Amino acid sequence: MRRVHESRKALKAQPDPRAPLVFDTRDLGRRPGTLKRLTRTVPAPKDLGNEVVAVPEGDPVELEMRLESVMEGVLVTGTARARATGECVRCLEPLGQELRVDFQEMYSYPETDARGRVARGGGSGADAEEADAEEETLYLEDDMFDLEPELRDAVVLALPLQPVCREDCPGLCPDCGARLADDPDHHHDAVDPRWAALQGLAETVSDGEKDDPSGADDGAGEKQEK
Repeated sequence: MRRVHESRKALKAQPDPRAPLVFDTRDLGRRPGTLKRLTRTVPAPKDLGNEVVAVPEGDPVELEMRLESVMEGVLVTGTARARATGECVRCLEPLGQELRVDFQEMYSYPETDARGRVARGGGSGADAEEADAEEETLYLEDDMFDLEPELRDAVVLALPLQPVCREDCPGLCPDCGARLADDPDHHHDAVDPRWAALQGLAETVSDGEKDDPSGADDGAGEKQEK
């Protein structure tokens, strides 16, 4: 939620009309019921995803949107399509995912005072709930809105936090790091650490017997002489 809160605060900066994710609503004329449909392909902004899977910066993002004028402002409904890439959290192999994200946001008209100046939020008498609601409200700026923060929030929520190349990915061998999907029969002879010392002693005794195989014969010879 912190990411959403911060990105909505960032929206209150003046939008750059040249930015690919800034949209102008002036042709709706603030007439409730007016609709505008549009499609646009934009380059993916930075950090469109999470730490393990994301849409690479600059990759195409296809947008299909509907802008609807209502009494309070403009209701924006749309779908974004893109391809996210990352790596499997189990075997670290590269992976790709076709992404389809639906979003809907309400952008309110700014409130104005008697002189036509923008007047947001209550005065000193506004309570905490009203202040929080005001902070979460998205406003049009000069009849424009910047979709980037809301698009980023929608994509981040849609992507898996633990992506895998396949549901039954066996991952990597914990001993040598081999990819187990490439060698299903891969294994190491496991030794219980409680018996490791005894195994080492047994190997030492065995090696000693191999180096001096005559011990048993000498004992047999002594018995024959007696």
